[in-house]
Amino acid sequence: MKKSTLKLGGIATAVALVSVMASCQNKENNTAATTKKTETAVVSAAEKIVYVNSDSLLTKYQYYKDLKVKMDGKSQTAQRDLASKQQAFQREVAAYQQQQQTLSADQRASTEERLQRKQQELQTYTQNAGAALQNEQASENEKLYDKVADYLKTYAKEKGFKMVLTYSKGNSAILFADEGLDVTSEVITGLNAAYKK
Repeated sequence: MKKSTLKLGGIATAVALVSVMASCQNKENNTAATTKKTETAVVSAAEKIVYVNSDSLLTKYQYYKDLKVKMDGKSQTAQRDLASKQQAFQREVAAYQQQQQTLSADQRASTEERLQRKQQELQTYTQNAGAALQNEQASENEKLYDKVADYLKTYAKEKGFKMVLTYSKGNSAILFADEGLDVTSEVITGLNAAYKK
């Protein structure tokens, strides 16, 4: 459960990278001019740089909330299924241990082989179920990332922003930013409205 929260929480960093790349509108034919501008970059008052609090974004974006509930549910279902299979296997082992003295050597050997195969199958099942859940999580994270990045690209273009940064308490390169540059609530409102559609 913590893994899914951390993975989804890690998307915030990825959102920052995409938003920076997406909102910067560099033209291919101006690469030489861009290089010169970067060396002596001066941000004018008209060129706005804003930021989004990724912590708030993830806790207030309805798509993320729905995704978290969905993935937590799938994780719990997988854990219950696995626990059920493990308990059934443990009951089988316990039954064998009780009957072990009454079985012939051939019967003990074949039962032990069967139990070893079952144990290996259970381990394989556990690994496959975990991998499937991680793959689905990665796919859902990518969809979340794309939704936020696409929205921020459009949002930045409409508002005339040159850059959208991300801020996350304890994991941010931004040490200080004027609160007037915080567009988090506006972005959350827009994302939620787009999600409702």
